Amino acid sequence: MRVLKVRAQFLAMNRALRVPAGAFLLQARDRGDDDPAVGVGFTCSKKVGNAVARNRAKRRLREIARLDLPALARPGWDYVLIGRAGTTAARDFAAMREDLRRAIDKAHSGKAQVGRPREPRR
Repeated sequence: MRVLKVRAQFLAMNRALRVPAGAFLLQARDRGDDDPAVGVGFTCSKKVGNAVARNRAKRRLREIARLDLPALARPGWDYVLIGRAGTTAARDFAAMREDLRRAIDKAHSGKAQVGRPREPRR
């Protein structure tokens, strides 16, 4: 797995499939290139809390991705896990893992909603 770090990658994910899970929001996108690597990114806004709370939430998201994404992810896809205020840091860890499984299944089944369309530049 490769980690998404560049802002342009996250902006592309904003137009991807969006699946609300219990403790986070999953964005999933088929890159459509020949690279079989799976990309994964993590983010939390300031709504989640101060830096300590955001880092704790991201550590939990990274751990569920480390445990479950290798078995669930499709080659050539990128995934971003976005933390939610109050729930990402407080939710039971086993429940978060189940949320990830269900969210990925929903994204791959085509039942997820499509992200925001790209806005024209001014």
